[in-house]
Amino acid sequence: MFDKEKWLEIYSTISKNKLRTFLTAFSVAWGIFILIILLGSGKALRNGAESQFKRDASNSIWINGGQTSIPHKGLKPGRDIKLTNEDFDLLKSKVKSIDKITDTYDWRGSRVLSYKNQHGNFLARSCQPDHIYLENATLVEGRFINQLDIKQCRKVCAMGLPVKKFLFKDENPIGKDIDVDGIKYTVVGLFNDPGRGDNDRIYIPVSTAQKAYNGKNDISVIWLTTGDASIEESEQIRLDIVSLLAQKHNFSAEDPKAIGAYNNVVEYLRIMNMLDGIKIFIWIIGIGTIISGIVGVSNIMMIVVKERTKEIGIRKAIGATPISIVTQIIQESVVVTGIAGYVGLLFGILLIELFNKLELNSDFFKDPEVDLSIALTATLVLVFCGAIAGFIPAMRAAKIQPVEALKA
Repeated sequence: MFDKEKWLEIYSTISKNKLRTFLTAFSVAWGIFILIILLGSGKALRNGAESQFKRDASNSIWINGGQTSIPHKGLKPGRDIKLTNEDFDLLKSKVKSIDKITDTYDWRGSRVLSYKNQHGNFLARSCQPDHIYLENATLVEGRFINQLDIKQCRKVCAMGLPVKKFLFKDENPIGKDIDVDGIKYTVVGLFNDPGRGDNDRIYIPVSTAQKAYNGKNDISVIWLTTGDASIEESEQIRLDIVSLLAQKHNFSAEDPKAIGAYNNVVEYLRIMNMLDGIKIFIWIIGIGTIISGIVGVSNIMMIVVKERTKEIGIRKAIGATPISIVTQIIQESVVVTGIAGYVGLLFGILLIELFNKLELNSDFFKDPEVDLSIALTATLVLVFCGAIAGFIPAMRAAKIQPVEALKA
């Protein structure tokens, strides 16, 4: 039942000690505010990491050459292991679990692309037809690099939308020739790839790049996807690939530096596990901050009880029951922690919403958000803790004897 007199008394007590009440409430509000900000930041880190992996096929394996670091069958360490077209064909034919596969010859970097009087520096990268799937790019018009382009070493290219806009403006580029460092390439398609920097480029057939730029049969990177393979299956595919290449190039499959073979699925899980660890750390820090605020509330309530000893004694002398004394002290504690917790929660959410509204995202910190149910649960727990914080001072107040209180 609502007891107006009791609430007026609580208000009177709080208003008599405004600075002390404010400082106590601030410590609690600050704790819940920090917890909300930390949780939002943790979520933003996770969103950023997931966004980075989604830009390309996440179920992929990268392979590149390296240098042997351990002796093998009489061969000394220090041998360079270079990938070639034969390695690409070997993996494509022998590893049946491969879903999509591409390779690149390291003829890339910023090149001068020209069309009529327009000249600009853009990335030019060589690839296979499956490359569009591994980049998670979308074909907008025309076609991508196909197998016939690879076989006949055609001088064709697929162009990102920003490149088209810069060179051709509103003109349709399909079938038109552009100049890439003095060599003409015919535009056969347009693609869109929202990944960072992945649109500001053109793709040409890997065989054309090898032939035009003296690449012989060298390959810089082989990139493939593993379809619906589980983590264990994709890791086994990676090991099978290393074993095949070790046999062909005569190096130990245990040599960690002979080639690079990176499983994106494993990397993804490693990053997610690390973020889970950060989340636990965030909770520990946040809860620790809140507990320090709760302890502050409890101490303040102890002081309040001490200061009001005579008042409590008089109330008991005129008939106040111990339970009424206890509930009043606990109510006061709950009011302070509840309001302060709500204010901290509100300011934390407002700051996160402001961050999103100003679009201050970066590659690894994106769309911070807080699960409202978690935030409300944290606030309710805070109120409960407030009750606990007020319980000990309340019990001490209830034990005050009227005679002793009046002598104080």
